[in-house]
Amino acid sequence: MKIFNIQENDANQRLDKFLKKLFPLATRGLLYKLNRTNKVKVNKKKEDNEYKLKIWDEIRIFLQDEDFVKLSKSSPNSKIPTNVKGIEMKKLNKKDIVFEDAGLLVINKNPWVNVHPWDHKTKEISLIDQVQDYLWDKLNSLTFRPSLAHRIDRDTSWIVVIAKKKDILTRLVEDFKSHKNIKKFYLAVVSWVLKEKEGIINKKIERIIDAKNENKVKISNEWQSAITHYKVLREFQYVNEKFSLLEIEIKTWRMHQIRVHLENLWHPIIWDKTYGNKSLNHYLSKELWVNRQFLHASRIEFTNYWSWKKITLEAKLKDDMNDFFSKMNNIE
Repeated sequence: MKIFNIQENDANQRLDKFLKKLFPLATRGLLYKLNRTNKVKVNKKKEDNEYKLKIWDEIRIFLQDEDFVKLSKSSPNSKIPTNVKGIEMKKLNKKDIVFEDAGLLVINKNPWVNVHPWDHKTKEISLIDQVQDYLWDKLNSLTFRPSLAHRIDRDTSWIVVIAKKKDILTRLVEDFKSHKNIKKFYLAVVSWVLKEKEGIINKKIERIIDAKNENKVKISNEWQSAITHYKVLREFQYVNEKFSLLEIEIKTWRMHQIRVHLENLWHPIIWDKTYGNKSLNHYLSKELWVNRQFLHASRIEFTNYWSWKKITLEAKLKDDMNDFFSKMNNIE
């Protein structure tokens, strides 16, 4: 027999949902059988599968130790292995932590880092795995792991918001979906010099069905509205090539919105392999060692539901972008 005490992150879910997370390798039929045959007790009595768990509930499960191991070896509270063959294991760099408290962890994600395990069919450790490893000693949940509150691209450097508590995750996910209570700002390096130094791009975007490559959206007159604000912060050049650094705020959050809007403006983000200028990308790769799109989520404003305060967080530019700027000459 094992005894589990329900805490904040495990409360307010059905008993059968809790058991499924605790024993991810068990079939639903087996879990129902465990409860039906009195092998699961809540506060020393049998409860229906629909029972909503409360803080400080005591769960008793009557199974042999080998059955626990067999059914729960991939459970959310299992520590990330550090010696898996074929996987490059890297620790979370504490220098990339922008903010942390009891409810949140905010990270300045490096480009080319997978967010979830096995994204893009690579074997490298993911950001969320690094987070689980970093927070392992601080976790107090049987079924909940700290999770991303929003979606991010692999090849972009981003501010990543991770919720440590289930109720905070729920609120933040809803904020990101509804675009309420959150403002996101980006820095982008684009080709050439813009005629208008500040403006609004209001072009509808259409999702390309069954896209065969990364070109997943296009400008359309009959699809989702998309609004992008931009402001030129700096203009510079390298030899005969000119560039602009933009600060961008998006009012709608569509897939590839910034990239497609800037390409439609004839000022694509440099080294954007999908929507950018291929000949310029080749030149930048050869001359300046640029090897990813220069788009950086630099600032975010949102409600911290742990402290119930509005906060603004900024993420510094990554080394590759700083190195690029150091080689540029300002345009007078």
